[in-house]
Amino acid sequence: MTLVAGVDSSTQSCKVVIVEAATGEVVREGRAGHPEGTEVDPDAWWDALLEALADAGGLADVAAVSIGGQQHGMVLLDAEGRVIRDALLWNDTRSAEAAAQLVSEVGAEQYAARTGVVPVASFTATKLRWVRDHEPQHVERVAAVCLPHDWLTWRLRGYGPAGAADAPLGPDLEQLTTDRSDASGTAYFSTASGEYDLALFERALGRPGRVARSGTAVGRLGVVLPRVLSPAESAGVVADHPSIPTGETPTLVGAGAGDNAAAALGLGAEPGDVVVSIGTSGTVFAVSGHPVADASGTVAGFADAAGASLPLVATLNAARVLDAVARLLGVDHDELARLALDAEPGAGGLVLQPYFEGERTPNLPDATATLFGMTLASTTRERLARAAIEGMLCALADGLDAVTRLGVPVERLSLIGGAARSRAVAGIAATVFGLPVSVPEPGEYVARGAALQAAWALSGTRPHWDLATAIEVPADPQPIVREQYAARRP
Repeated sequence: MTLVAGVDSSTQSCKVVIVEAATGEVVREGRAGHPEGTEVDPDAWWDALLEALADAGGLADVAAVSIGGQQHGMVLLDAEGRVIRDALLWNDTRSAEAAAQLVSEVGAEQYAARTGVVPVASFTATKLRWVRDHEPQHVERVAAVCLPHDWLTWRLRGYGPAGAADAPLGPDLEQLTTDRSDASGTAYFSTASGEYDLALFERALGRPGRVARSGTAVGRLGVVLPRVLSPAESAGVVADHPSIPTGETPTLVGAGAGDNAAAALGLGAEPGDVVVSIGTSGTVFAVSGHPVADASGTVAGFADAAGASLPLVATLNAARVLDAVARLLGVDHDELARLALDAEPGAGGLVLQPYFEGERTPNLPDATATLFGMTLASTTRERLARAAIEGMLCALADGLDAVTRLGVPVERLSLIGGAARSRAVAGIAATVFGLPVSVPEPGEYVARGAALQAAWALSGTRPHWDLATAIEVPADPQPIVREQYAARRP
């Protein structure tokens, strides 16, 4: 039996699944926590990866491994391979003004045409500009810029800070690699061409960049950017060092991917499929056979992990909306679901605009949540519970509308993420989206997608693993829900 491993290094934790390469059946799992906050020392991710791998039984009998990671996080390395400052994560909104500056300088249409995205505070380029403007002492030290999954892949292969016991191959920055999906979230990579836009990188950081191992005389003078691997390409092998005991046969390391692209791969998503993911953030993404460019910035024209495109809309406020309202009502999530299902569609006119942590789509980083339509009749526990779920889902449904307006077909909708397991969320989603809703069996889909990518790198052929469905809900459109929400839209 050939085993492969997939890693999900997310905002909150590191999860590892080890599966049979032929079927995708999970053999064992492991996990470890990440620190809270919107800026994190990457060493915490490395420690968590080692802990999660050990918890999963290690890699000694594993033929290949690949890492899916949170997108956009800015990792700055000096010439000795040391992290210069804590990584700014996707949910750090301090770079909102930097994003606005970049859009003003280049133009939204030009950004969309050149990269498929229009910068908002989440994207890596805006964080580089923020560092340039607010921490100029760091800029000249920067020898390489990479993303969380890039850095972990590099470390797994034995590279790292000079002199570190768990980095036997040292600080070789030319060995940094990434993939199309994660690179497409930087705002200095073209999804259409598959190449970096080095002029946009330089505009962000104020220094020229080059691709690792590019081999050009001029390029060698710039800041190193990871080499972009194809979906089936291997980055190398896991290093033989005490932190990760390996077997007699080297463990291959796959290209890795951004978290949403890995989830799409794990779900077996094809053109025509739309996935709504409700976790810390909320995302709507669809697999498209052609690149997408949206000058409004609503839809990010990302790449997927299989050679196609992954137009995506993200919201900052998703499952945490339900957490907040459950705490307010003093109930657990099962009771929140029961309360919500006891209220009618539209919650008697009660509408929650769920911008608890600012918002990315629409781009309102300083916004706060607002509850509308409070009357003596509408203000009940049941209706508040339902308004929370409806508000969260309406924000995502607006995102789906934006994707379909760009000509991306919608034939099937899958609902995933922690909140998808709620019986109320799945049922109410069918009323908000007006589509049949499929909820797969609970699983670690980012890690599963990374494992599938590892199996792909190992065999050279993309596997197709069966996926069980937990819930099927028929379409039950209730226009009043979105009409009320639209009336309160900023």
